[in-house]
Amino acid sequence: MSHDEFVFDHDRHKRIGLSEAVLCEGKSSSQVEHVIDLGVSRSEPLLLTRLSLSAFEALPPKCRDVMDFDEISRTAIIGRHPSSTGPARIAIVSAGSSDLPVVREASRTLEFHGQQSDIIVDVGVAGLWRILERQDQLHRYPAVIVVAGMDGALFSVVGGLVAGVVIAVPTATGYGTAHAGTTALHSALASCAPGIVAVNVGNGYGAACAALRVLRQSQDPTG
Repeated sequence: MSHDEFVFDHDRHKRIGLSEAVLCEGKSSSQVEHVIDLGVSRSEPLLLTRLSLSAFEALPPKCRDVMDFDEISRTAIIGRHPSSTGPARIAIVSAGSSDLPVVREASRTLEFHGQQSDIIVDVGVAGLWRILERQDQLHRYPAVIVVAGMDGALFSVVGGLVAGVVIAVPTATGYGTAHAGTTALHSALASCAPGIVAVNVGNGYGAACAALRVLRQSQDPTG
C-alpha cells in the first residue's frame, strides 16, 4: 500500500456524527506515521485502534509526543476532542477482568467522542448476585455495552434486566470450545432476551459507535 492510497473521510462526523478512526493492525510503522502526519497537518482529532505497544514504540518521537496512548486498549488519541460533561449515559459491563482490553477500547472511543462511561467490571454469571446488585444502577442508562467471553451468558442476563439498548460484545476469552469468541457471539445472536444487538468479536470500538448512535437519536429523534 502506498501513502497515496490513504483517503481520509473528513466529512464523516458531519454526515453521521462519528469521526473516522484508523485501524493500525496490519499497517507498517511508516504507514501509521503517515496517517498521524495527515491528521496533525489538518489539526484534526484522530483515534487510532489496535495499535500495539511494540508498534507505538516503533514510531518516531515526533509521533509519540502528540499521542495519548493507552497500552491496555491499544488505542491512541491525537489532538483535541470534545470534553465529556454531565453524568455518564452509557455503561460498560464486563463478565471478567480478562475482558478489560475490549472494555477500555469501548471507553476510549466514547471518550474520544466526548462521552463519559461508567465501567462495571467482573460481574459474570458465575456469581449471579454481582450483576443483580447492579440492576437498579443499570436502569439509568439509555445504552449498556456488555462485554463477555466464554459462554456469553451475561448478554441474556443483562438483556432481561434493563430497559436500555443492550449491545453485546463477545470476546475471545475462554478455553477450547469457546472457539476464540465464536461461542459467545453465537450466544448473543441466539439470545432469548428480546432486542439485544451484537457486534463482532472484540469490537469495543464498534460497540461504542453503536451506543453513540443510540444517544444521538435519543437526543434528536429527527436525526
